[in-house]
Amino acid sequence: MCLRMSARSVLLHVFTLFIAAMLGLAAGAIWMVATLYLRRPLPWLALPIGMLLAWVIRHGVRAPGAGAALLGALATVLAVVYVNMLIAAAKIAGAMGMGMVDALRTTGAGMLWQLAQLALTPMDIAWSIAGAVLAAMLALRPVRRRLPPR
Repeated sequence: MCLRMSARSVLLHVFTLFIAAMLGLAAGAIWMVATLYLRRPLPWLALPIGMLLAWVIRHGVRAPGAGAALLGALATVLAVVYVNMLIAAAKIAGAMGMGMVDALRTTGAGMLWQLAQLALTPMDIAWSIAGAVLAAMLALRPVRRRLPPR
């Protein structure tokens, strides 16, 4: 019986980590759409993305606390990494005259990660850290329930 409960607990933690990762990837994709639409980098979007991820994780994935704070920060960092890799792929696709999917397949994750690292500035890193810290702080706070009117 104890073994089943621990296996269930491990699966629950793995599933919450998977959900947080998917939320981070989705936020990074939305961020990329805004970046491509405005045709300029938007590193300050790490703050609203972090706030949004913290809110979703705190209200739907995990109860507020240290676990939710860690998941919020990790999801924000994943969104930052993903958007930078997608922007690198979009630049390659534009320069080579190929589609986005072809650019993603041809370059691979390793090359995209290296190109994303080359494009990062210290200010981009500062915005990313601020977004992750904000997400952790907001996910740590308890949810306030409003009382119904009398």
